[in-house]
Amino acid sequence: MTTADDVLAGVGPRLRQVRKEREVTLAALSETTGISVSTLSRLESGLRKPSLELLLPIAQAHQVPLDELVGAPPVGDPRVRSEPIVRHGRTHWPLTRQAGGLQAFKVLVPRRKEEPDPRSHEGYEWFYVLSGRLRLVLGEHDVVLSAGEAVEFDTRVPHWFGSTGEGPVEVLSLFGPQGERMHVRARPAARPSREARS
Repeated sequence: MTTADDVLAGVGPRLRQVRKEREVTLAALSETTGISVSTLSRLESGLRKPSLELLLPIAQAHQVPLDELVGAPPVGDPRVRSEPIVRHGRTHWPLTRQAGGLQAFKVLVPRRKEEPDPRSHEGYEWFYVLSGRLRLVLGEHDVVLSAGEAVEFDTRVPHWFGSTGEGPVEVLSLFGPQGERMHVRARPAARPSREARS
C-alpha cells in the first residue's frame, strides 16, 4: 500500500523529469515561478518537503495538472482500490489512506444550481479547481474559481461550495486540522460605490 511518505518521496524525481522533458533550466523555472533556484534544487533532490505553495506555481509553469506532479492515482484504476464516496450528490475519491492528519480527495461536483447553505467545523481546507467553475461562499465572500485557481480557508468560517450551474466541477481538496497558509483568492461579493458610501 502506498503511504503519504512514498508519494512525497516521488515528487522530487517527478519534478526533475518534467522539467528535463521540457528542456527548462532551474534558472528559467525560478524566473517563471518566483521560487529561488536553491529551493527548486532542494525540492528536486528531496531535501525540501513539497507543499502546495511551491507545487502550484510549478504545475502552472509546466502547464501540467497538479496531480501529475504529485503522482495521484488515476480514478477508477482497480489497483488503487479507491472506492468513490457519494455525499450530498457529490462524488469524492480518497487519495490518502491514513486515518487522521491531512486528507486529500478528488471531488466531482455535479452541474446544478443550489442555494448556498454555509456550515462551519474545525479544520483547514484547500481547493484547487481541476476543471469547470466552482462557486465558494466563505463568510462575507462569494467568489467563483476557474480551472487552475486555488483557495484556502479556515473551516471554522461558515462556508459552502458548489457548481455555478454552468457545468460540473472537478476539485482537488486537501483537508487537515492545521497547515501552512498558501495562496488565497477571495474578494467581497460587492462593495458600494463611493457615491453610495458618502
